[in-house]
Amino acid sequence: SLNENRDWFDIKRYVIDVTPNYDAKSIVGVVSWKAIAVKPSKQIQIDLQIPLVIDSVLLWSNTKENLTPIRLQFTRSNNIAIAQIEKQIPKGQVFGLTIFYHGVPKEAIRPPWDGGWIWKKDANGQPWMSVACQGLGASVWYPCKDHQSDEPEEGAQLTIQVPKDKNLIAIGNGRKVGESNLINLSNNNRFSWQVTNPINNYNIIPYIGDYVGWKETYKGLKGKLDVSYWVLRSDSAKAVEQFKQVPKMLEAFEYWFGPYPFYEDGYQLVQSPHLGMEHQSAIAYGNKYMNGYLGRDLSGSGWGLKWDYIIIHESGHEWFANNISTKDIADMWVHEGFKSYSETLYTEYFHGKKAGDE
Repeated sequence: SLNENRDWFDIKRYVIDVTPNYDAKSIVGVVSWKAIAVKPSKQIQIDLQIPLVIDSVLLWSNTKENLTPIRLQFTRSNNIAIAQIEKQIPKGQVFGLTIFYHGVPKEAIRPPWDGGWIWKKDANGQPWMSVACQGLGASVWYPCKDHQSDEPEEGAQLTIQVPKDKNLIAIGNGRKVGESNLINLSNNNRFSWQVTNPINNYNIIPYIGDYVGWKETYKGLKGKLDVSYWVLRSDSAKAVEQFKQVPKMLEAFEYWFGPYPFYEDGYQLVQSPHLGMEHQSAIAYGNKYMNGYLGRDLSGSGWGLKWDYIIIHESGHEWFANNISTKDIADMWVHEGFKSYSETLYTEYFHGKKAGDE
C-alpha cells in the first residue's frame, strides 16, 4: 500500500538495462527513474524483492548546482529499501534515481499463475526466457515503485543484453530503438525497446529466445497500425496461420471499444514460455496454436472453439487493463470482468447475437 515514503513522488519514466545469465539463473541490472515530487520529502522507498540485492543508489537533481549524482545511503528490510536524501526535495522538483542491482530473482514455477523469472529451453535446446509478474509485482525483477496507481506517463525503455554466441533475439514492449552486436567487454548483443505511452509496471517484460519475426500493417480507425509477430523458429509455420486471427480481433474490438489505444507503440504478439499475459504492446502468447483455451471450449457452447482464447482475451486487455487501469490491484475484477464480456462481444460481432448470448 502507499505510505509517506512512496506517495510523495510521481514516476515519469523508467529506463531499464538487464543482463540475464541463463546458466546461473541470475541477472545484473541498472534502472533509472525519472520522477517529480508532489510534496517535499527526505527519504524514498525503492521496491525490489529478495533475494535480489541493491548495490548502490544515485540521486540526480534537475538543478544547476547539482549536476553530478549523489550516492544515497539506504537501509533494506525484506522487499523494500529506504534511501535517505540529505537535502529535502521540494514540491515540483524533477529528480532521478539510478539503482544498480544483481542477484538470483524468484523463479516462476507455474507461470503466469505465479510470478518470477522464467528459465526454459525450446524444442531445439535453446534458452528461452521471460518474466510473468502480475499480482506478485514487477519488483520481483527490477527496482521500481511497485504500485498500480503510478504508471510512468512518459513510458519506459528496456535494454536487454544477451550472449552473442547463443544467437538469441531479445524483444521488449513497443518499438525497437536500438540494436548492437558489436564485440564489447561482455561480448553481448544489446536490444533496446521503448514505449511512449504510460504503462503498468507488470507489463514491462523481456522475451529472450531463438525468435523469428514478421510484420504487417493493419488499416484501423486511427490509420496504419504496425503489427509485429515473434515466434520460436520451430513454430513459425503454425504461427503464420494461427495469427491470421489478429486483424479480426482488431476489427471487432475497434468496432466495440474504439481505436486500439497504442498506435504510437504498435502491436506485437510474442510467443512466450507460459500461457499468456496482457503485456502492453507485446502480448504474451502460449496457447500452442490452438483455438479455444488450449483446445478446450471454456463456455461449453461450441462457439469458444471458433477463436484462439489467448489472442482474443489477452489482446482485449489492451483496452481494459492497459488503457483503462484500476489504481488498486483489489479492483482487478474491472480488468477481467470487462475482458470476459469482450469475448462475448467478439463472438457476437462475427457470429451474431444469438451466438454471443450462448
